[in-house]
Formats: sequence, C-alpha cells, structure tokens
Amino acid sequence: MLAAARADDSRRKRARVLAALEELKAGGEKISAQAVARRAGVSRALVYSGGVREHVQAAIAGQARAADRARRRAETSGARAAGASAASLACDLQLAREEIKQLRAERDKLKAAVQRGLGAALEHAGAAELTARINELLAQVERLAVERDAAAAHNAQLQARLTEAENSLTANRQALKKMIKSANVEG
Repeated sequence: MLAAARADDSRRKRARVLAALEELKAGGEKISAQAVARRAGVSRALVYSGGVREHVQAAIAGQARAADRARRRAETSGARAAGASAASLACDLQLAREEIKQLRAERDKLKAAVQRGLGAALEHAGAAELTARINELLAQVERLAVERDAAAAHNAQLQARLTEAENSLTANRQALKKMIKSANVEG
C-alpha cells in the first residue's frame, strides 16, 4: 500500500515536471534543470532522474537549436537585404525544410516517450487498484456466503418449528373434536 502511494506520488511529481517544462517552453523562458524544478515545486534530483532528465535535456537542446535558427535567420535576412542570390535562398529553404523534418521527428519521438511513460504508469496504477478492488470483492463474497449460510440455517430452524407447530395444531384440533363429540353425546 505504501509502495503504491509512493509510486503514485512519484508519478504526480514527474507529471508536474513535464507540465512545468511545457510551460517554460510555451513562455519562451530559459530552460534549465533548476528552472524546471522551481516551476514544478520538486527537487533538482528528480529533474536529473531517469525518464525526466531526457525530456529536460531535449528541451534545452531544442531551445539552443531555436536560438541558432534565430541567429541564422537574422544572418540570412541580412544577406537577403544585401542582395542574396536565388541559389542561396533555395539553399536556405532546403535547410529550413530539413530542420522542420528533424523537429517533427524529435517531437514524435518525445510524444512516444511520454505516452510510453504514462502508459506504464497507468498500467502500474491500474494493476494495483484492480488487485485491491478484486481483494475487496473477494472479501465481500466470503462475507455474503457466511451470511447466506447463516440465513439458510435460520430458515431450516424456522421450517422445523413451523412443522412442529402445525403437527401440534392438528393434534389439538383432533383432541378438541373428540372432546366436543363426547360432550355432545353425554349432554
């Protein structure tokens, strides 16, 4: 039970780290392990742990590539202003397309990693919760079986008492009939 609670807490903290990472990226803020830990409200040790560190490093690398792209664009726009050739513009376009392909592949890879991580977390949590629920239901089945057996025994006792009462009633009726007949014959 304690291990499940710890695993659940760890899963929540890791989700907060990934959410903080996305917030930093979306806000255009500088990404670092310390910034992610501060935003998520977790220790830096968690940010450096396996399964989280890779996401942070990929975001830092992506931010560095974005800065490089911005620098190259600035240089390219300066070259265009200076009268860049069609061949140079075509080369820039081809480079941009390649970079877009790389970014899409990286995005897909990160998405898959997050999905695998979440899937494993859900499977683990699901298995623990299902096991607990199954144990709870088995205990309830046992309790209900004991109650059923007790009710059946009580029912059998009541049936025996009813049969005895019916027999006694029948005997009393017959005795009463005899007494009435004898009283009528004598009187």
